[in-house]
Amino acid sequence: MFTFVINFKFVLMKSYIITFIFLFIVFTSNAQGLLNKLEKTFTHQDTLRGSITKERAWWDLKYYHLDIKVNPVDKTISGSNKIRYTVLSKYSKIQIDLQEPMQIYKVTQDGKELKFERNGNAFFIELVADQKAGEVKEIIVSFGGKPKEAVNPPWDGGITWQKDKNGKDFIASSCQGLGASVWWPCKDHMYDEVENMLISVNIPGDLTDVSNGRLQSVKKQKDGTKTFNWYVSNPINNYGVNINIGDYVSFSEKYKGEKGNLDCSYYVLSYNLTLAKEQFKDVPKMLKAFENWFGPYPFYEDSYKLVEAPYLGMEHQSSVTYGNQYKNGYLGRDLSGTGWGLKFDFIIIHESGHEWFANNITYKDIADMWIHESFTNYSESLFLEYYYGKDVGAEYVIGCRKNIENDIPIIGNYDVNDEGSGDMYPKGANMLHMIRQVINDDTKWKSILRGLNSTFYHQTVTSKQIQDYINNQSGINFNRVFVQYLTTTKIPVLEYIFKDGFFGYHWSNCVAKFDMPVKVKLNGIDIWLKPTTEWQSEKTKGDQKTIEVSKDFYVTTSNITE
Repeated sequence: MFTFVINFKFVLMKSYIITFIFLFIVFTSNAQGLLNKLEKTFTHQDTLRGSITKERAWWDLKYYHLDIKVNPVDKTISGSNKIRYTVLSKYSKIQIDLQEPMQIYKVTQDGKELKFERNGNAFFIELVADQKAGEVKEIIVSFGGKPKEAVNPPWDGGITWQKDKNGKDFIASSCQGLGASVWWPCKDHMYDEVENMLISVNIPGDLTDVSNGRLQSVKKQKDGTKTFNWYVSNPINNYGVNINIGDYVSFSEKYKGEKGNLDCSYYVLSYNLTLAKEQFKDVPKMLKAFENWFGPYPFYEDSYKLVEAPYLGMEHQSSVTYGNQYKNGYLGRDLSGTGWGLKFDFIIIHESGHEWFANNITYKDIADMWIHESFTNYSESLFLEYYYGKDVGAEYVIGCRKNIENDIPIIGNYDVNDEGSGDMYPKGANMLHMIRQVINDDTKWKSILRGLNSTFYHQTVTSKQIQDYINNQSGINFNRVFVQYLTTTKIPVLEYIFKDGFFGYHWSNCVAKFDMPVKVKLNGIDIWLKPTTEWQSEKTKGDQKTIEVSKDFYVTTSNITE
């Protein structure tokens, strides 16, 4: 065999020396990992928003009481936010974020008014009281203004001010990426989640507000308005906090899940009640499938709610918003092109899947948004697999590849609030699907998905933590796979040649030392290959010279025999 390898390489070198020189140049010049980043210009404001500044690092967020008045007439929001924190190290300045044109009017601590200065969307507050490590302190921030209106929610978010078919106000917030500070003052960085919070929302008396957590009380005010008080007992990320205001009616049910009875409540516009009672039957189906794959729903204490909203929908924790027009698929379309995407309501399944990946396990930096979207996009195929079989789930995720653009890398730039490519949805899901194939043990794969949600329960995480967990639990080093699919736009090519009864192969168009195993049919026989960037060879039987890579792998092939 050693003699053949030498001869085989000699033939290749003689016939394809130009190709080898070219590949060597490619590998040594740009195949080191963080490839194809578009040149972006970031500002000081991006750094203030996206990094753990010294004015953020010294205190640990514990509790919010967001107490606001929403006025639909002039599209304003005003009120206060009580912010409780633990001092980690002594410092005298604190950063609170609130985006223009919203204003902070006053900040107090221990009854004393504090001085502050504004730097764009960041406010720096001078603290008078001594901040001793280990102490629990509070500030109260009074604010108000006319928040940015959402242009294309939820992608270009803010506050949506609409009217329903009956002319009643229909209002909602959506602010992932843009940041919760677009409508309320907070520590607007994902690394530090508040442990619990009270949300008090004052609105016109003929409307209902639905926010996160459980409804504690509804108080009628002398001016005819009502104040809804919602309490969130679990950690929650800032963009997960929401308000939904409308002429809602509600219905409910109990789901018997892994941790007992889960309260499920549904809030819809009055004239959509009949439609909702039929369409929302997907919720218990979703819960059954996802508890099987990911473990118990992460917020039993705060319940599950599905709330109609004046935009497509969003994964607000325990208050998932819905605007899919009571249709299966994505607004009636199958994103996979297979037909299977019309077997479920995309928004119910996808946005609810985020309760596990986004709300339970949350990225520390939006550059790692793939942790939310890749797993949740993949959850759609797992939902189908649970009810229709493994082949159907695979067909769906493979069908979604047609939506991959390979424009920029999936992982963005760190510390500047920069998210990567939208490929984090279909390409990220296909990466996970391939990792599952390589592990080749569905029991272990399921234990990894459930283990992620138990190990990182209610935590913020980095890409490295998730990748290391998968590597350690599977016993396989997927680092080069993660680098290839998350940080480059290159699709690996299995380059091969048939020569003198032997079959040679390697990976090209990939990062250095890329080493993903791949399942193929070689001359009609199923085998596993373990290609690297170095040429390898196998002896073939008979005269057949065919290879077919399993469709479960998002790669391409190139026959260089001729």
